[in-house]
Amino acid sequence: MVPLDTGRKFELRPQAIKEALSTDPSIKLVYVCSPGNPTANLITKSDLQEVLEHPTWNGVVVLDEAYVDSSPEGSSLAEWVTEWPNLVVMQTLSKAFGLAGIRLGAAFTSPPIASLLNNLKAPYNISSPTSALACAALHHQNLAVMRGNREKIVQQRDRMMQELPRILGIGSFLGGADSNFLLVEILDKPREEGGRPSNEIALALYERLAETKGVVVRFRGKEVGCLGCLRITVGTEKEVDKLLEQIRTVLTDVHKVDGKIDSAVEDEKEHQANGVIA
Repeated sequence: MVPLDTGRKFELRPQAIKEALSTDPSIKLVYVCSPGNPTANLITKSDLQEVLEHPTWNGVVVLDEAYVDSSPEGSSLAEWVTEWPNLVVMQTLSKAFGLAGIRLGAAFTSPPIASLLNNLKAPYNISSPTSALACAALHHQNLAVMRGNREKIVQQRDRMMQELPRILGIGSFLGGADSNFLLVEILDKPREEGGRPSNEIALALYERLAETKGVVVRFRGKEVGCLGCLRITVGTEKEVDKLLEQIRTVLTDVHKVDGKIDSAVEDEKEHQANGVIA
């Protein structure tokens, strides 16, 4: 695994990837997410191209675009498969279309790789109901509905980016804003008082929102470069109203009572909160 560049908003590190491919002949596949989760940022096209142009490596690059429908128009690199025969671009109906229940996605790639994938898949692997629902979702009228819903999400995402930093104890946004969620730092005290990102405070906020307020976010403080971070999904206007109100109230209470906890207790508290969400 080659970690993303946390100093450049989780950008890809193409030179490090190329070095890994050159030194380890057992690597046959490079897997990249754009937008990333939980980073919410698109991979720079030039960085991906640099990996694809490796002079000696003969493997497959998979680009997971599950969240690309929330990105600006023209962000998808699905068209690149006509130029790069070793590129596979994956998308899904689970996110912007709201059809996670039918478990259907698509892979765009060159004919040789598509033929191999078709040989590997089970016969009749897509059920008739799934096929019918997917075809209906991709009808031009329903595409218009999806785009309208996406626009509302983008508006609420912009609103969250404006209003969350006004809450005492909220830090910086990390990564990008190219998805339907944001990655935000939770501080141990207000920024004006020298607050710093804190896993303890972020975990306590995560727990109390889920257990007492019915607001579900995701604790991501143990991911590389995400100290003290929550991943917050963008909802409807009413859902964002509730989110902002409850974060403001609960974070104030958390700052009053929570302090340092050891890693074992932190793991147990995270496990308990995950159980509430499940």
